[in-house]
Amino acid sequence: MEAAWSATDPAPGLLAAGGVLDVPTLVAAYSRGIFPWYSAGQPILWWSTDPRMVLETGRFRLHRSLRKTLNKLLREQRLEIRFDHDFERVIRACAHTPRDGQNGTWILPAMVEAYARLHHAGLAHSVETWLDGELAGGLYCVNLGAMVYGESMFSRRSDASKLALAALIAFCRAHAMPLIDCQQNTGHLASLGGQLMPRDEFCRHIRMALPHPAPRWEFEPVYWQHILSDDGPRA
Repeated sequence: MEAAWSATDPAPGLLAAGGVLDVPTLVAAYSRGIFPWYSAGQPILWWSTDPRMVLETGRFRLHRSLRKTLNKLLREQRLEIRFDHDFERVIRACAHTPRDGQNGTWILPAMVEAYARLHHAGLAHSVETWLDGELAGGLYCVNLGAMVYGESMFSRRSDASKLALAALIAFCRAHAMPLIDCQQNTGHLASLGGQLMPRDEFCRHIRMALPHPAPRWEFEPVYWQHILSDDGPRA
């Protein structure tokens, strides 16, 4: 892996190029607030953005419209949240969903394979929104200790990815995990409650979170109360 690009470079946050996407390398990178992100034809690029986009789970509030949708689906017993039911199906669906302002995908076949290996190692997880018995949307993430790193999401039906995120927030609250890394600042993440955090502060949070035991990744319907009990939903 070759280090490159100073802070004055036109790619702020880019730390190095090259290396491999095996499980030990990815764990070492995430443990230091670094993530891979590159396009076809490029070497593996490693990033640590400053500031960092994060979701503080304790400050998340359901928008009024999503709260109404969630309550209706739960009342009608049409919604089921599954963890790790079909991880590879989720990541492949995410690979067909470009990030804000981008054409194509950053989730190349090598990335799919790498995160599938992380999943089999028990370190990457899918959060799946099943509506009326069909996979309607979801997301995948990395979990080290009490730290959650959000990667990508997809939606085939209205609000399906937002419901997956809400379920992840509820799960994190239930297991005292206060922060979800969102990596990059996008309008979509900001609309869901993402905020910017200085990189130094973000890395301090990682160091505090890593020694904690990782939770068992199973979703229980009772977890919804960790977000439905909030007062004063947003408009």
